[in-house]
Amino acid sequence: MNEEINKNVWEKRTVAEEPRLSELVELYRELGFEVRLDDYKLDPDCPDECTSCMMQTPEKYKVIYTRHIN
Repeated sequence: MNEEINKNVWEKRTVAEEPRLSELVELYRELGFEVRLDDYKLDPDCPDECTSCMMQTPEKYKVIYTRHIN
């Protein structure tokens, strides 16, 4: 039963912008994952050096989530 539940859980993979975003989505789908994209929101717990570029144009970035297709 737990294995079935774990298969349906979305896993956060990374944050990306184009053109890498489309490449990663295609790769995950080819590997058999379902892919979901969410808008990127600044993370207050992340060090500034990680998000300095993202703070300037956050609308360009998407969060990639995947889960196994049953």
